[in-house]
Amino acid sequence: MRKIITLVVIIVFSTQFVDAQWNIHWRKIRHEVIFGVGGTNFLGELGGANSVGTHFIRDFDYQSSRWVVNAGYRYKLAEEWAVRGAFYYGRISGNDEFTEEIHRSNRDIKFRSPIAELTADIQYSILRERYGHRYDLRRVKGSANIPNLYVFAGISGIYFNPQGLYTDGKWYDLQPLATEGQDVMPTREKYSKFTVAVPVGIGLNYMLDKDLGIGFEYGVRYTFTDYMDDASTTYVDPSAFASNPIAAYFHNPNPDWIGAGPGNQRGNSNYNDAYMFLTINVTYKIRPKAPGRAKF
Repeated sequence: MRKIITLVVIIVFSTQFVDAQWNIHWRKIRHEVIFGVGGTNFLGELGGANSVGTHFIRDFDYQSSRWVVNAGYRYKLAEEWAVRGAFYYGRISGNDEFTEEIHRSNRDIKFRSPIAELTADIQYSILRERYGHRYDLRRVKGSANIPNLYVFAGISGIYFNPQGLYTDGKWYDLQPLATEGQDVMPTREKYSKFTVAVPVGIGLNYMLDKDLGIGFEYGVRYTFTDYMDDASTTYVDPSAFASNPIAAYFHNPNPDWIGAGPGNQRGNSNYNDAYMFLTINVTYKIRPKAPGRAKF
């Protein structure tokens, strides 16, 4: 019985010692750099699922998925809290040919756009990161790694530039063409190619050793614009494009579609556009250089 009590006491005090060491330790590894690559998907008027647009994940269209790369820096404020700054660059696209929903399919509009996003967010760890202490603590046996499972929210500044494919095989910038009559109708102004978004999402990071980790992140960007795909409101009178056949084509690529009359719905201005990223990320911890630091 005495041996059992002694063993329990040793285990309890050892656990407390390890936890105390970790609580001191995390402050030394609060700086991280992040690099990632992944895919994008657009949630807006064009393309989407075989149903009326939902502007959320149910409108996911894998055929319109494109690529994204990112780089960032994360700083831990506490064990549970961190802030991050990151830059993303990639592409989004949408194509009415990929949906069987009759109104979208007959509208027959397609687009692509580069995305340059500068974002700042705050992260909360649902599971606090911890890895085998054999990497950093002398004479302590390794323990099971615990990944960092976190949620995040923030603010982003975005540049986009929707383009359309013309019959000559070239891609044209759509904003200058005013495809919804922005140059003709005084109530419609040209939209800006810069906007703000609110990113929210979830991520996981697993440490492979004391410096290097790998994980994934899924995030949705809710933007403050409805023109990422150059479609938002209604069709206008085709005579508005009499002097510009390229603008006329992008306004309505399917002139036989009876739903494309002036005043009929071309987009849905009740909802702003959104897009999502799914990335695989590599993290690297930046450690302070301390003279005489023991090597393990």
